[in-house]
Amino acid sequence: MIVIDNVLVSDDVVEKRFVCDLGKCKGGCCEDGDAGAPLENKELKIMDEVYEKVKPYLTPAAVDQIEQNGRYVYDKEFGWVTPVLPSDNEICVYAFREESGLIKCAFEQAYYDGLIPWKKPISCHLYPIIAKPGKYGDYTHVNYYPRETLCKPACVLGDELKIPVYKFLKEPLIRKFGESFYEALDAVAREKFSEKENQSL
Repeated sequence: MIVIDNVLVSDDVVEKRFVCDLGKCKGGCCEDGDAGAPLENKELKIMDEVYEKVKPYLTPAAVDQIEQNGRYVYDKEFGWVTPVLPSDNEICVYAFREESGLIKCAFEQAYYDGLIPWKKPISCHLYPIIAKPGKYGDYTHVNYYPRETLCKPACVLGDELKIPVYKFLKEPLIRKFGESFYEALDAVAREKFSEKENQSL
């Protein structure tokens, strides 16, 4: 376990390797789960503000679902989450499937098209890292939870490219915790790798 201020980081975040292989997983994390994407309270207002600009990217079924149930829904286990489409393999309503089968995020597409300043929910951006507040006290747990089958190609590619999880997810980690946190995490990771190399000599 790595402790940086009030953030507890699993060793797997720096020791394991991971690089999304979208050609193989097809963005399946947008439809594989027990609920929609978890949302931070501050993200609800953002979603309300950008919805009309994102709406043209959504499927008619997704728009109907949102108009019936809201732009976000409350789940007893996960809190605020994005709605899903039961009629389409529980896919997130803010996702759309291209002819190739690749699933894309409407928020992210609108962001890249220069329409909105917000990329997507931080829980999506961080995945397969999951950050959860601790049950007791002001701290956050940061763990690495790739899906066993869906994320296997990403684990293989990460090993081939020798890219640790935390480096692949540098942008969202900085977005969530800040530059100084990432620099501290990187320093700890480099020290760990250096120790391992010395032990192997």
